[in-house]
Amino acid sequence: MSDNGRGTVLVGIDDSSHSWLAVEWAADEAAVRGMELRIVHSVGPGPEIGYDQTGAGLTEQVFEAATGMLQEARGKVVSARPGLATDTLLVHGRPEEAVLETAEDADVVVLGTRGRGGFAELLLGSVSLKVAAHAGCPVVVVRGEARRAPDDDIVVGIRDEHDEEAVRFGLAEAEPRRATVRLVHAWTPLRHAGLVVPEVDDVDEERDEHAALLRGAARPARDFPGVRVTTELVTGSPASALVEASKRAGLVVLPRHPAEGGLGLPLGTVTHAVLHHASCPVAIVPVRGGR
Repeated sequence: MSDNGRGTVLVGIDDSSHSWLAVEWAADEAAVRGMELRIVHSVGPGPEIGYDQTGAGLTEQVFEAATGMLQEARGKVVSARPGLATDTLLVHGRPEEAVLETAEDADVVVLGTRGRGGFAELLLGSVSLKVAAHAGCPVVVVRGEARRAPDDDIVVGIRDEHDEEAVRFGLAEAEPRRATVRLVHAWTPLRHAGLVVPEVDDVDEERDEHAALLRGAARPARDFPGVRVTTELVTGSPASALVEASKRAGLVVLPRHPAEGGLGLPLGTVTHAVLHHASCPVAIVPVRGGR
């Protein structure tokens, strides 16, 4: 959070069109949420980066190109939103390490889907996945259209009872936009039955349990009385349900649960699928408790 307590939206850029979409989304986010915007560009390391003879700094050409990119981005933002507090930051280092370090005092990180390096490397590369997997704050990966209609739904994918942070993030996004929050939970009755078709009573009981879980997930809505909240219990694949829901949404919010067993990135198959196939931006929100 910034020193004045307003909060900070951090957006990483390179010279790709995807990163400009991310800047546009981040600027809207900062303006609507009453936060400051910080535009960041990461330079190096890599063979394409030029350094001076001592190796201690960037060559003048690289420095001017990088700072020029940041100034251009800030100029576009300030021109469109004169009242929005906006600053820029040029950092050195590997993109994923640089963004994670820079994001330590940010409230939201925004990235584009892919690029040629820097913070917008992603989705099919490794940088976005690493940032989304390890950042201590919500990370928004901008997919589809950057602009959102004022009444665009916000979809929150619910896995279990530990997803309150994701729900609260979705509600906070919806409140100033007067958007509806749709809590979506998908389940498969045959998941534990193998090849044996379960009894109807068993299916009804399991459905009731999932419905109760979904109602419980809606409890944070009490703190946002002005936000309309709906619940959707879907039978089938969670990834398919959320990708389909994204077609009618301005944002999909997913919880990021701690990695089970501590192996690999703490992003599950559902999160990977939605990040790659959603029709709108996707927010990954870290879960503080549970598995």
